[in-house]
Amino acid sequence: MSSLNGKVAWITGAGSGIGLAGAKALAEAGATVVMSGRRKEVLEIETEKLRILGFNADIEPFDVADQAAAASAAKNIVSRHGAVDILVNSAGINVPHRYWKDQTPQGWDDVIRTNLDGSFYTIHAVLPSMRKRRDGVIINISSWAGAYHTKFTGAAYNASKHAVVAMTETVNMEEATNGIRACAICPAEVATPIMDRRPVPPKAEDRARMLQPEDLGATIRFVAEMPARACINQLIISPTWNRMYVGGLENPKA
Repeated sequence: MSSLNGKVAWITGAGSGIGLAGAKALAEAGATVVMSGRRKEVLEIETEKLRILGFNADIEPFDVADQAAAASAAKNIVSRHGAVDILVNSAGINVPHRYWKDQTPQGWDDVIRTNLDGSFYTIHAVLPSMRKRRDGVIINISSWAGAYHTKFTGAAYNASKHAVVAMTETVNMEEATNGIRACAICPAEVATPIMDRRPVPPKAEDRARMLQPEDLGATIRFVAEMPARACINQLIISPTWNRMYVGGLENPKA
């Protein structure tokens, strides 16, 4: 595997959870990381922690659901750093009211706009410069619910994450000849703040047995460090104690 020294990595959803862990892991691998999210104050705190450790970190706050803001963010990053070599789309949400009996159109729109449209906007923004350099890595954080069908994550989340997997593969279909490769990482349960938005938040002992953010950080780094000749199209990762198999998930009333 190659070092990421000299590479520029742009990570969305970098204020917490998987995105923050990915930013830390890529910074430790030598990349300059540009951390994006909606909360500027949180990003400033986290980038300062990385800088104190001697890593190169920058912020570019914006809302991934805003197409114009995504295009502007990409332009700003290229202007400051010269390129986006690695794009990590980690911004993602779900809503408590996620089942057909209580799903609202607004909740549907919020999930789709962040999880799917947001990833499309950033990919669309960086592809032209990646094509020019004939090099680039795109890592989209999908979900176990994007590789399989799960009940408890709900219609909007499942639809968005399946779409992210499909969209990721179209990048490989169309851009492989330009030296661009994309990976959809599909984790099962990860103990991140999104767990608090579930209809039944998991217990502390259940969260302790889930994947932890740093596990996904290591996974993101693994994909990013693969040689240019290698494309990991899809990577599915789960806790050893996988509640998709052993049970213990929420069982919402019909």
